[in-house]
Amino acid sequence: MTHGEVRAFDSRAADGDLDDLRARLAAARLPEAETVDRAATGRHRWEQGVPLADLVDLVDYWRTGYDWRAFEARLDRIGQFRTSVDGLGIHFLHRRSPRADATHLVLTHGWPGSVAEFADVVDELADPPDPGAPAFHVVAPSLPGFGYSDKPATTGWGTERIAGAWVELMGRLGYDGFLAHGGDWGGVITTILGGRFPDHVIGIHTTTAQAPPGLTTDGLTATERAWAEGTRDFWRHRAAYAKQQATRPQTIGYALVDSPVGLLAWILDKFAEWTDTEDSPFETVSRDRLLDNVTLYWLNRTGASAARIYHESHDSLDPGLRVDVPSAITVYPRDIERCPRVWARERFRRIVRWGEPETGGHFPSLEVPGYFVRDLREGLAAVLAAGGGR
Repeated sequence: MTHGEVRAFDSRAADGDLDDLRARLAAARLPEAETVDRAATGRHRWEQGVPLADLVDLVDYWRTGYDWRAFEARLDRIGQFRTSVDGLGIHFLHRRSPRADATHLVLTHGWPGSVAEFADVVDELADPPDPGAPAFHVVAPSLPGFGYSDKPATTGWGTERIAGAWVELMGRLGYDGFLAHGGDWGGVITTILGGRFPDHVIGIHTTTAQAPPGLTTDGLTATERAWAEGTRDFWRHRAAYAKQQATRPQTIGYALVDSPVGLLAWILDKFAEWTDTEDSPFETVSRDRLLDNVTLYWLNRTGASAARIYHESHDSLDPGLRVDVPSAITVYPRDIERCPRVWARERFRRIVRWGEPETGGHFPSLEVPGYFVRDLREGLAAVLAAGGGR
């Protein structure tokens, strides 16, 4: 592929790779059950991580019931492409809207997600049934080292460089002025897009608003103080995965690339902890949707390469970065980071819409897809109204 060329991409795993996956699942060596009180219910069952019984059931379904080909077909229906940006092959979904008034929009996923997070919402964003709702030409790239994008062979592919690559990608598609949305690492990249590239980015929507460091809790409401304390508690006591991937991504990568059960448990643990559920993540996210995501990691052997985004960018967001383009921010109640509005204003200086829904966690496009689409539309409509469109 030459630099600047955009080619259609067909995702088709070899039958042998799927047979190998099933054989590995059948031959998996599992530990004994967790030493948690057998009478424990709800989240207490997960105190030591993924319960053995839950994993055994999911592994059996992955081996005997899950249909990867159905997910491949969904991606193909949306439209898949690859191009080389800054010397690296980038995969992306691209769904053009039939509407003449549609606005260009880039959606950026995070870890342990992928473009699978957006597969169920792209069509409705591009072609809403309500003619009065805003419509978008949707682009959803796979981060470097994720999915069908290339794995960087050198250091340097952190969030700043990725944001610059997205500007080049959108321009190559004819979208010089565009909107941006993201959560998790995608939220960091979206923040950088809004702060560094105001000549290209009309405005942003994020579910991961990160304030500058060092702000005081004085003056926060009780709810906001609880948010701040919860975020601090998360990073102090529940973020061992991030420290591991930031310091030794290669070491954990061997297990994630060699063992499908290890990969599944590593990702399932985060879906269980970060979703708005009482026990199982499958209260809100279907088994098929989670396995779409995990299988995408497995078939492309991205356990190590995806983990390296932490090595490149953990705690690296510029403390002085400010976002002056119109911004819409949504704080889901069970997300792992919840930023008080007064803190968010210190970085996002034109907040035109602020949302605090009653349900939802870290993966809203999978947990509450209907609400996610409505919220994103309303947020971006407010952004367009404030910015005047282009």
